[in-house]
Amino acid sequence: MKATRRLWGIAGLGAVLAALATVLGRAFPLLGTVFLSAWVLSRQYLFSRATTGLVSALSVNQVPARTLVRTDETTTVTLSATVDRPSKLACFIRTGLPAATDGKDGTVELDPGETAAETTVDVRWPVAGRHEFSQAHVTVSDGLFEQTVPVGETTAVTVQPRGPRNVHVGEGGDQALLAYGEHAADHPGSGVEPAELREYLPGDSASRIDWNATARLDSPYVREYEAETDQETLLVVDHRSALAAGPPAETKLAYLREVALALADSAKRLDDPLGMVSVGDEGITSRFEPTTTPSHYNAIRRTLLDLEPTTDAQADPVSDGSVTLGGLSQVSTVQRPMDGARQSLVALEAGDDQFSTTLQPFYDSQQYYRTHLTDQPLLGAVRTTLARRSGQQVSIICTDDSDPRELRETATLAARNGGQVLLLLAPTVLYETGTVRDLEARYERYVAFEELRRELSHLDRVTALEVGPGDRLGAVLAAGGTQRSPAGGGRS
Repeated sequence: MKATRRLWGIAGLGAVLAALATVLGRAFPLLGTVFLSAWVLSRQYLFSRATTGLVSALSVNQVPARTLVRTDETTTVTLSATVDRPSKLACFIRTGLPAATDGKDGTVELDPGETAAETTVDVRWPVAGRHEFSQAHVTVSDGLFEQTVPVGETTAVTVQPRGPRNVHVGEGGDQALLAYGEHAADHPGSGVEPAELREYLPGDSASRIDWNATARLDSPYVREYEAETDQETLLVVDHRSALAAGPPAETKLAYLREVALALADSAKRLDDPLGMVSVGDEGITSRFEPTTTPSHYNAIRRTLLDLEPTTDAQADPVSDGSVTLGGLSQVSTVQRPMDGARQSLVALEAGDDQFSTTLQPFYDSQQYYRTHLTDQPLLGAVRTTLARRSGQQVSIICTDDSDPRELRETATLAARNGGQVLLLLAPTVLYETGTVRDLEARYERYVAFEELRRELSHLDRVTALEVGPGDRLGAVLAAGGTQRSPAGGGRS
């Protein structure tokens, strides 16, 4: 509670009367000072009671038009105030906008006798993140005293960075669902999916007897189930310079990143081991070995969000030797924040003693390095990574169609390892900027891409899907006539 200018004026009058009583030596002016003091104290008590009653009866709401917006987007925030019964006090309510917003605070005024008021303000959201409103501030005044208190509930708005919208994942223009769910181990176990019936053998638990089958076949039978297992997944993300094609914030890499983030979130939800390799123009730029710790999933997500298209000039490798892998010249390089750490890793890779062998996996699991591949970086990255792994896994390769030959070799190599391969391809024709006058020519180029995608999908254990803006794909398909699926559509 604080005094208004009017109250300070009354206090000054009381001081003058007290001084006058002292100068004149009379008690009458002093009585005026006492009367003013008693009156002010009574008004303070009445104001305190009225303020408490008003605040308890006041309902204040700050309602943003949307709680999920994009950066630099402008939305409205509505501030409303209602009170059960009229009050003799003047009431001013001010919004509690987050500090990171660009906009003026909205204010509503409840004059004495009013019961409701509302205002709407425009707010721009320039910073990505989660922004919480503070409580609205209510200022109550009776002319002599003034008090400000926070009132109402808080709310929050999530601001997402600008990026792809209308993400299409499919084949031949048809939307496809990325199946990433329960996986069977192809051997009997204690899962939930029925596998087969077999006759009861001595030693089998009675709880495993299928009594319906036993009654039907007149002999004890046991039901086997598919054992559930974790699905190890390797995510390969291409962020070479070719992936920069497209409008700002809607590049090939931006669309592929959206799908990769969704797959990473699914792996985290299913607690599946997830590994990741990112590939730039000079080769591998980050590597994560498959594991299931929460910090591991978060690190992969942060790395995906930080990826930007590279250029040949970005790499400044420090060579520590070279080897040849299947015709590919590979130069292993290390970029460490400290020269000492870089030298230590080089020494470890060069050593063949037990100490070096023991510590090697630790350094291999770190993502702060760059492996330089002088020819076909994507193929070399997949070859190098799969050479380190044993057993079947799902390889998800996010790239574009700029080098069909490398695509075929990469898909064949990944499938040869024994696991399933999912190619997520960004068709260059869908990311070109310019006018729409050449849509028919773009349709012909899309048909050529579709033929490549179908060819890749016919490889053993390989599925190829297109990733791009659905609205542009629709425009290209519409320009080609009534055909919905060019070159025969999806897989046969």
